[in-house]
Amino acid sequence: MTATITAFTTGWLETQANTLIEDGEGSIRIPVVSFLVEHARGRLVFDTGLHPGVRTDPRARLRGFADVFTTELAAGCAVDERIATLTDRIDLVVCSHLHFDHCGGNALLGDVPIVVQRAEWEEAHGHRRSGYLSGDFDTGQDIRLVTGEHDVFGDGSVVCIPTPGHTAGHQSLRVRTSEREVVLTADACYFRDTLATSRLPPFAHDHAEQLRSLDVLRAFEAAGAHLVFGHDATQIPDDAVRPL
Repeated sequence: MTATITAFTTGWLETQANTLIEDGEGSIRIPVVSFLVEHARGRLVFDTGLHPGVRTDPRARLRGFADVFTTELAAGCAVDERIATLTDRIDLVVCSHLHFDHCGGNALLGDVPIVVQRAEWEEAHGHRRSGYLSGDFDTGQDIRLVTGEHDVFGDGSVVCIPTPGHTAGHQSLRVRTSEREVVLTADACYFRDTLATSRLPPFAHDHAEQLRSLDVLRAFEAAGAHLVFGHDATQIPDDAVRPL
């Protein structure tokens, strides 16, 4: 079997470029991107973007992150608003990791299970909790913890791929469509330039692991996969909803 993918923005962030890539200069505005993956056995959302609370009081929602990131979330662009225009139901959410711009909309999609790597869940609830806001992911939804590669629908068409480094349990998503294989890298690789130069953001759970994850992504691309990077405005340049 194969699946289809629809990409759409669920917010925008503006920050200093050197927050996201070594030696970056000036400010940069980047898309927050979510994906609807439709398969004969179910429909999932990969990452859920910003919580609409950032529209009215970003500091209350993001606390210290509001000092680093300026947030934008236009009317109609929260994940539930996007999904309402695309499908009548969602069966599952898969989170690449549990930072605020990737799981902020989890609770908006109703009482659906959340798939996340066990290492990520444990890190987000550990004593360090660096970079995590529990209000985004302690939502009362059923949490399905996985370890390593996870075949979502059991036929190899949609597979969670561990790509740790950015966070302890970061995962990307490999999707087989009728035309090609697509890898949604999320924050394992912010930009095409990250993959080309190995210039990492200063923040990481483990930079050595992140470099190894870049090698995993390069191997997928060398084998013919199309990579969709986590925050690359050259790939997702506007607020359009687009098939991949």
